[in-house]
Amino acid sequence: MIRAVELTDFGVDPWWIVLIKVVAIFALLVVMTLLAIWGERRIVARMQMRIGPNRVGPFGILQGLMDGIKLALKEDLIPKGVDRFIFILAPVISVSTAFLTFSVIPLGPMVSMFGVQTPLQITDFSVSVLFVVAIASIGIYGIVLAGWASGSPYSLLGGLRSSAQMVSYEIAMGLSFVAVFLYAGSMSTSEIVSSQERIWFGVILLPSFLIYLVSMVGEVNRAPFDLPEAEGELVGGFHTEYSSLKFALFFLAEYINMITVSALATTLFLGGWRAPWPLSAIEGLNEGWWGLLWFLLKVGLLLFIFIWLRGTLPRFRYDQFMNLGWKILIPLSLIWIAIVAIARGLRNSYELSAAGAIAVLGLPLVLVAMAVFIWDWRKAVKEEQAASEPIEEITEIDPFAGGYPVPPLPGQVLKEPNRKNMEVQGG
Repeated sequence: MIRAVELTDFGVDPWWIVLIKVVAIFALLVVMTLLAIWGERRIVARMQMRIGPNRVGPFGILQGLMDGIKLALKEDLIPKGVDRFIFILAPVISVSTAFLTFSVIPLGPMVSMFGVQTPLQITDFSVSVLFVVAIASIGIYGIVLAGWASGSPYSLLGGLRSSAQMVSYEIAMGLSFVAVFLYAGSMSTSEIVSSQERIWFGVILLPSFLIYLVSMVGEVNRAPFDLPEAEGELVGGFHTEYSSLKFALFFLAEYINMITVSALATTLFLGGWRAPWPLSAIEGLNEGWWGLLWFLLKVGLLLFIFIWLRGTLPRFRYDQFMNLGWKILIPLSLIWIAIVAIARGLRNSYELSAAGAIAVLGLPLVLVAMAVFIWDWRKAVKEEQAASEPIEEITEIDPFAGGYPVPPLPGQVLKEPNRKNMEVQGG
């Protein structure tokens, strides 16, 4: 019988066991980053009917490693006029916080490591999920400071977009955790995994799971939410002026953040390291090192969703991006939290099952939310149609009225230019 991991199991390991865990997780994240880069390039190439990397190593699997070595050996350029200290510090902040958040993620149950019984997790405490959110918030400073310190308008706009994106989507992401806390009765990652022994929270708290999936893509600046580094209008955004190893650190931080948010989704909603049904019914598959296998498979599936979105969806406009966060995700999160909180109260008072309480209370509220959403959507469609209709009243304008020729707006026509004025203004 598998023994549940408890908070008292942490903080008692020998120092060398802790060191082994730290080095192992660092190596695991680096290897997963290389595999994620290779997988993304191969999968997107397959979607777009291209070949993808196939030269370096078997099936091109070492291409990411060679790219990293190439970046490290390239000339390191620092533009004139930048804030040198902050310019160098920014990528270090991004990559350090990316590694740090993985310290409270449970990768498996109790295992035997060189004769010592220890949980497959570096540490855990009563507010581990809040620790992850706090560290992720600090990681945004790396992007913001990089944009500010570069002395480039493109980089500055990318940094400002990143700060707005963090505020918008971290609120929705944090609200999606509240229902999990209510059901698990804890903010500890190991205890949340233990609470999903019978059923995953991704099933009974599906709206929270879906809100988190959207929020996590926006949180890590991935397509279709990669507004801070939109090459179409910002060249490269916050890292436009970066090169060599500092650019590689930003690149590494992006992929490790993808792995971290996928691991957090696995922990909070997909049972963590527990085997999926019906394999969970087989004795022994939820014990020992098997948990690491199930954990990595779930994280890999979520990473595939990241890659799939990048290969299929175009980038959002900035107003669409903000509307999704503030007008849809946050209101839906608040409505769902109210449903879950009242359902928990009904369950305790009237001995209803959790699913029954949510169904009785949630169905009417979901219908109301859908009606509001459809009404708002139809209103937006009508406004767009009204804006696209031709204006009946035609206005005649002078293109040289301000000293410079300007093109006409919809519903305007140009006056016949005065040749004499044109000669005078043209010198």
